[in-house]
Amino acid sequence: MFNRDRWKEVLEVLTSNWFRTVLTAFGVFWGILILIILLSAGKGLENGIRADFGDIATNTMFIWTRSTTKAHMGLPIGRNFSFKVEDVATLKEKFPQLRYISPRNQLGGFRGSNNVVKGIKIGAYNVYGDYPEIIKQEPMAITSGRFLNHNDINAKRKIAVIGLGVRNELYEKEEEVLGSYIKIQGVNFMVVGTYKKRTNNGDGEEGQKEIYVPFTSFSQAFNRGNNVGWMSITAKDGYPISDLKMNLVNQMKMTHKIHPDDTRAVGYFDLYEEFNRVESLFGAMSFIGYFVGVLVLLSGIIGVSNIMLIVVKERTKEIGIRRALGEDPWSIKKQILLESIFLTIISGMAGIVCGALFIYGVNAILDANGPVDMFINPSVNLGVVTAALVILIISGLLAGFIPAQSAIKVRPIDALRTE
Repeated sequence: MFNRDRWKEVLEVLTSNWFRTVLTAFGVFWGILILIILLSAGKGLENGIRADFGDIATNTMFIWTRSTTKAHMGLPIGRNFSFKVEDVATLKEKFPQLRYISPRNQLGGFRGSNNVVKGIKIGAYNVYGDYPEIIKQEPMAITSGRFLNHNDINAKRKIAVIGLGVRNELYEKEEEVLGSYIKIQGVNFMVVGTYKKRTNNGDGEEGQKEIYVPFTSFSQAFNRGNNVGWMSITAKDGYPISDLKMNLVNQMKMTHKIHPDDTRAVGYFDLYEEFNRVESLFGAMSFIGYFVGVLVLLSGIIGVSNIMLIVVKERTKEIGIRRALGEDPWSIKKQILLESIFLTIISGMAGIVCGALFIYGVNAILDANGPVDMFINPSVNLGVVTAALVILIISGLLAGFIPAQSAIKVRPIDALRTE
């Protein structure tokens, strides 16, 4: 039950020396604040890195060809070769664990020359010859029209899906895009859709300056035959692509008569492995945040315990009188514990409030000025706040336990003799 006299005594004890109480409370306040700031900063960095991955299928690898470094089966060293469309069927047959295999060809690239013309406007863009499955591996929002389909592949239709960055550079603001034609290296393609990819920089156009056309019409228009530039391979859930990649590489080596020990002929990039490394980094950052924050909080709790010991020492005579008058030892212990818990919780809650205001302020600045690279929406979830409150309560009990034990061990006759 609420005991008004007991709470009045708690407030009198804590306000009898304001300066000492504030300094003691600051240790707990600062510990909670640092814990919240560290965890929110880690979450902001995590959000930023995850945004760089976007919605891409992370259980994916990319595989391409390079020149050979070993002679094999009568074929010379330094031989150039290409993957073939038939390799897709081979991989699907040999590896049922795979979900998507998307062969790709590409024009343009870094520092590529102008390769697309629309009327009197020209531009340099990445142009991909793709299968429809690529949108499931690199998700994008279709803002108008449609994406590629297998009828386009079978009919070798010269159609294109362009990014909003391409649309903004080649078209006037009110100009109709769907049904219009663009020239890619002198070949006309009809635009049937526009897309927008999710990027870390919000609406930044650099991530939208790409053009997708059917793989078959790309190969026909640009004389690629059945050659494949590279493949994007995604495994089914429960089958990490990292466990399959060397078998996939070895299968391609065998198919194209590459020496088994030639480590350079087939290049690959394991996105799943990179993503797992990032996941491990997130765990390490969270651990460091908790570790440092709890240590700072612990120093504040030790400060509370020390101050409560001093308070008990100052009230030795008072405690002796109360004991002589017959007050129960547990009542005295409860009083000391209550004072310790009250001081700890109040200072800790102040730290939580200030931490929340700090996070709100940082997010307001980010919203006003745009996201910073690899740092988006710093936050702390409700579970962390709840855990912090539990830690505060337990810490308050621990901080007051030793002083409370010290208080009830005082013999009334000794306490009354204390000057």
